[in-house]
Amino acid sequence: MASAVIFLCFFFFLLCTSHAANDTQANFLNCFLEATGGSSSSPSMIYTPNDTSNFATLYRSSIQNLRFLSSGAETPSFLILPSVAHDAQAAVLCGRLHGVRLRVRSGGHDYEGLSYVSFISTDEPFAVLDLSDLRSIDVDAEARTAWVGAGATVGEVYYHVAAASTTAAFPAGVCTTVGVGGQFSGGGIGSLQRKYGVSADNIVDAELVNAEGELLTRETMGEDLFWAIRGGGAANFGVVVAYKLRLVPVPPQLTLFSVSRTLEEGATRLLHSWQSIAPRVADDLWLRTIALAVGEAPVNRTIQVIFQGLFLGPRRGMLEAINKSFPELGVRAEDCNELSWVETALSLDGHSLNDTSVLLDRRPVYNSSFKGKSDFVRKPISEKAWEGIWEVMMEGEEEPLAMILEPWGGRLWEIEDDAIAFPHRKGNLYNIQYFMRWFETQTEVTERHLTWMRRLYDYMTPHVSSNPRAAYLNYKDIDLGISTEEGRTSYKEASAWGSIYFLHNFEKLAKVKARVDPDNYFWNEQGIPPFAAW
Repeated sequence: MASAVIFLCFFFFLLCTSHAANDTQANFLNCFLEATGGSSSSPSMIYTPNDTSNFATLYRSSIQNLRFLSSGAETPSFLILPSVAHDAQAAVLCGRLHGVRLRVRSGGHDYEGLSYVSFISTDEPFAVLDLSDLRSIDVDAEARTAWVGAGATVGEVYYHVAAASTTAAFPAGVCTTVGVGGQFSGGGIGSLQRKYGVSADNIVDAELVNAEGELLTRETMGEDLFWAIRGGGAANFGVVVAYKLRLVPVPPQLTLFSVSRTLEEGATRLLHSWQSIAPRVADDLWLRTIALAVGEAPVNRTIQVIFQGLFLGPRRGMLEAINKSFPELGVRAEDCNELSWVETALSLDGHSLNDTSVLLDRRPVYNSSFKGKSDFVRKPISEKAWEGIWEVMMEGEEEPLAMILEPWGGRLWEIEDDAIAFPHRKGNLYNIQYFMRWFETQTEVTERHLTWMRRLYDYMTPHVSSNPRAAYLNYKDIDLGISTEEGRTSYKEASAWGSIYFLHNFEKLAKVKARVDPDNYFWNEQGIPPFAAW
């Protein structure tokens, strides 16, 4: 506590003695180095483009979507790698003092790159606060809790939890290289969500640096802010440096299966049935689908639907559950694998089962560009409508596009939609993620892919939620709208995307923002502004 007081007193001294700066960047750099004990000749954790080799390597190390390297977006003037929370406090206070905004990057999977680029061209510099060195994980197997640095990846969490206990788990996503800082604060859907809810439902504490540079916990930040950072995108309100997770029980043996069906094998009929079945089966069974347009377009392209199931129990229980609720799928004993929880995480992310250390590898699986969008479905889509969707998917001349359908129901329907900021609860049958990946880097190729993605999204309009057409924050989509004036987004303007991501929770989020960051220091093009009724 004494060190925190001394730290803040130092900054109040700087605030009182600073004078008008001729060089914003130099002043910010000197301020940060003084506060963290570095020197201008040997900055150990802050880098500028002048340090061409280190800056470029570190900046690109967490960029998962390569289209932003050639998009013309603005890149940062500083890259900061904090090793302790004190460094993040210094970045915030020096940034506010000298007019340098921060973008917070955990794993670099932001779908629109807003954690490391800016679409607004201004003379004001910005810094990327890369949390990848804040990834310590401390698991208390007896208490069933874990403190996790916000720079850790989902895979690192899975690895350390499994190493501490074979019967403990944490509900999070399938992609193991995603950083927890973004995923958990936006919700965090995954294979355990029907049993235990999303990641954010299982966060019990956090450490956050607010706009005043204070390091707060749940006790000191207030319940409204703690509510907001669980589903509202924590980077809108400050810098979360660590989360305390409530671990959940799993049996020592789980069962995983994956079966594929073509249109000729009745995929359309099965998918139509799946829509009503998957949200209502026993909570121990998660059953998602992935629809793919495969083959060369247009003559040889067809549709393949993959059904993936995870059951919290042995093979016999899986077969009993699936044959009772969905016998027409025809799952056989040989389709099922009995695995530990961590092995199911490896399998779902496409890894072999013999080396869990692969979960510690932060490098992206693909070196590519991609685009994602999302929808929520509240009424089953008819077989005839699916046939029309398949026609659109097969007409595309671009790389195959996937539709990933995640089932709702279970615990997601039991938790109130305003219990935390993540609002997508009862009434939703499933979520759709539209995802397209490509490997060419030319601008015209990127635009062609984006146009094709938008065409399918527009076609889906009558089949998905409406008024508003909801979307999932972690599948960020700037097609929904962006602010074009740095730091001056109005509540009305932000409602274009805020009401879509957060539904009726958006107003409360904006009111929390007004309390904790009234000057909107933590601004981005699709952020939450302070509430004002104008």
